[in-house]
Amino acid sequence: MVQSHDTEPQNETEKNPREKQNSMSSSKNDAPSDEPQTKAYSIYTAPEKWFIVGLTGFAAMFSPLTANIYFPAIPTIAAVFHKSIELINLTVTVYMIVQGISPMFWGTMSDRWGRRPMFIGCMVVLCGACVGLALVPTDAYWLLMVLRCLQAAGSASTIALGAGVIADIAAPAHRGSFFGIWNIGPMVGPCVGPVLGGVLADKLGWRSIFWFLVISSGVCGLVIVTLLPETLRALVGDGSVSPPRFYMPLIPVIGKAQHAPDHSSRGNRRGFANPLLLFLYPDVTIILLFNALVYAEFYAVTATISTLFEPTYPFLNETETGLCFLAIGGGMMMGGVSNGELLDWDYQRVKRKVFRKLEQDPENKVKPEDVTKDEHFPIEVARLRMMPAMFAIYVAACIGYGWCLEAGVNIAGPLILQIIIGWTSMSMMNSAQTLIIDLAPSHGSAITACNNLVRCSFGAVAVSVIDPILKHLGTGWTYVLLSGICIVFSPSYYVLMHYGPKWRVQRRARRQATEESKA
Repeated sequence: MVQSHDTEPQNETEKNPREKQNSMSSSKNDAPSDEPQTKAYSIYTAPEKWFIVGLTGFAAMFSPLTANIYFPAIPTIAAVFHKSIELINLTVTVYMIVQGISPMFWGTMSDRWGRRPMFIGCMVVLCGACVGLALVPTDAYWLLMVLRCLQAAGSASTIALGAGVIADIAAPAHRGSFFGIWNIGPMVGPCVGPVLGGVLADKLGWRSIFWFLVISSGVCGLVIVTLLPETLRALVGDGSVSPPRFYMPLIPVIGKAQHAPDHSSRGNRRGFANPLLLFLYPDVTIILLFNALVYAEFYAVTATISTLFEPTYPFLNETETGLCFLAIGGGMMMGGVSNGELLDWDYQRVKRKVFRKLEQDPENKVKPEDVTKDEHFPIEVARLRMMPAMFAIYVAACIGYGWCLEAGVNIAGPLILQIIIGWTSMSMMNSAQTLIIDLAPSHGSAITACNNLVRCSFGAVAVSVIDPILKHLGTGWTYVLLSGICIVFSPSYYVLMHYGPKWRVQRRARRQATEESKA
């Protein structure tokens, strides 16, 4: 059975101690705190962790990159395949369907068999599919569809796998910063993809797009095979337990310092669990649905940049229009870095508040080292406290963006608002991703796959309906409508912060009752 943060044997806040300062490391992520000194959550030094996060973030970028780099070449591909734009758009639709479904399988397998084999498998499938797409005959439309499905199956799951890796190596107190940097990869892909696709298709032809993906995914795969260690805690614990030889990188330089194997840091090796069972938890479902609404409006902004900017600012050529995507991408990079630091700061702030509250209670029996255990710590407040403010800025920027384009103001106006949209959307999605990992840390890949499924479903709907809505309502009222839908569901934040801890207590009580009945 799938278990949540409050029921997992491998729960960081219950079984495993809080991550402390690594030996000879000066990174802020390993800075000492006011908690009692305990053993480190993982053996990796701060630079090693950042290398792992950077590599998995680079791999996760291929999921949105392979989808969006294809867009500028759609008219050309339609012409050479002698098909209508609508038929070529079906290759985008099937891509998004497989993109939402495939992580449910890869992610669940990685929680059972390890992160490293699944990463290698994804890169092999992606690279092979891109070779096929680069060589596909122009009279084989069916093969184009099949290869696009395979391309999605290989690329889409890297996001779920990367999130699982961060859950393996980063304790909750520092998880926000790692997710902030890692999320830059998958969230910048939609912005740089059209720019790269437009340049490659214009200068070297549409097949060069897929050769570029062959080379880049091949390089990423080689680095993973060579350097990425296995991190699944059920296999290697805190990294000190040696995995089977098949799981070892070719050059084992990450975590090479000698450590005594700590078998107690390993959780139980589990069988396969149905990731859809996670939707039975109300807190998980609420955060996934609201996060998907935010993502859908964000995708509605990025998917229409070309179609809205070209008629509004006719002096832009195709390359300049593509460069407009960099504004929202830059905002996302800012949001990823700043929100990661903010999440870690909020975690420490809430922790100190809990400390003070317990110190003022004369009947308190909670030990200081137990403050951050699940039953005592309001993780929902630590992750979501700042999000209502971010959400208010986000919807204001989206509404302003629509009316700026409607009025045809100076191009600086919508570009500045794009930066704000990118910054705030990234902040909210990063907070949601961090929270769901906190709720189910040993199912990090599976629960991220659920997040990916819901987001992709909502994103696909947004892309399919955005053009008709723009034609009927106009740009300004379209983004008022989309923002209004998000506002209607915005109380979700307060519901989670108020009821989330109670739901976790109820789940823990049910699990304990089940265990007692079996005993």
